[in-house]
Amino acid sequence: MNILVVDDNPRNIQIVGKILTEHQYKIAYATSGSRALELAKQHDFDLILLDIMMPEMDGYEVCLLLKSNVKTCEVPIIFLTAKIDPESIVKGFEAGANDYVTKPFNAAELIARVKTQLELSLRRKELDRLNKDLELIVKERTRQLEDANARLTRLEKSKSDFLSIMGHELRTPLNALAGLNNLMQSTPLDEEQREFLLGMEEASGRLARFSEMALLITALQSNDQQAERFPLIVSVLFEMALRELHYAIQEKSIQVKLADEVDRLLVMGDAELIRRCLVILIENAVNHLPAEGIIELKAFQTEPDRVCLQVCDNGSGFSDEMLDLFQAGHQTDWKTVKVSGSLSLTAVKLIMSAHGGDMAVKNRPEGGAQICLLFSGRPESLDSVRIKGM
Repeated sequence: MNILVVDDNPRNIQIVGKILTEHQYKIAYATSGSRALELAKQHDFDLILLDIMMPEMDGYEVCLLLKSNVKTCEVPIIFLTAKIDPESIVKGFEAGANDYVTKPFNAAELIARVKTQLELSLRRKELDRLNKDLELIVKERTRQLEDANARLTRLEKSKSDFLSIMGHELRTPLNALAGLNNLMQSTPLDEEQREFLLGMEEASGRLARFSEMALLITALQSNDQQAERFPLIVSVLFEMALRELHYAIQEKSIQVKLADEVDRLLVMGDAELIRRCLVILIENAVNHLPAEGIIELKAFQTEPDRVCLQVCDNGSGFSDEMLDLFQAGHQTDWKTVKVSGSLSLTAVKLIMSAHGGDMAVKNRPEGGAQICLLFSGRPESLDSVRIKGM
């Protein structure tokens, strides 16, 4: 360790130098402040012992100049002083000193304070080095994460573009197939041929709905489909969904029950997206119900600031696998759902998330399935809206 001793009294330098060299420290000395500044600029010192009372330039001024220089600002300084009054000590610390030793010197005290400052300086240097290394590591990791995120973004866009293209490409042949099917049904057919065409119509319809659902999920995941929020009359939403599914409901003689509360509640949301949700839920219920099954449509407040739109049926209910999937809640990766029949419910989940809401799925104690669409935000009734508009 290299130590610079600064004192205008050669006798003091000799005493301090003897003490330090006995402990294997390398010593340089200066008898004036100006000489001390020159040496500090030319050499690297680990510690400076600085006398306060010197002619021309005292220790306070030398200390201030050392601390203002980039090369020497981190070098610890111990004042050598005969002045032990509190004002002088405070002034020394304000000038930038790290410690002080009073004259006449006590060898043990001097060495103890020197060791302490050298150890602290060494630890500060190690900490600075570690911080710089950490900054480099963080910078590199950040770059790697940015590169990985950029690759994932490109892959996600490629996937979305592919699904979008596939969806659009499927529509053209499906529309042609539907037109051809309608044309053939208008011709004389025997019973077996008519059943074949009905099967073809059902299969092409399912494929068309799958294509539409894939496009919707892709749009929701890529934020291309934005939810515009307006006050929506719940009863109108249910009626729109039921009108679209009229033939499917009629074909299986499904009985649909609407609760009275449906007529007076409003929700804030995107009419088209919420309509799609209800169509999906009601259609799933119809598909899983036997002939003459029952569907119940309800709307009610669960809390002062939450509204639930509920679709219930008296069918066989959800499988354990499906319940486990949906009860996993926010931990479920909706992009990788593979349970049969869950693709459409994935779209519902994404639509509700876009509205800041949620979806709850369970089996009813009396039998059948129950799905709730939960909307956040203080609801209004149709009566209150009419009053505001008066």
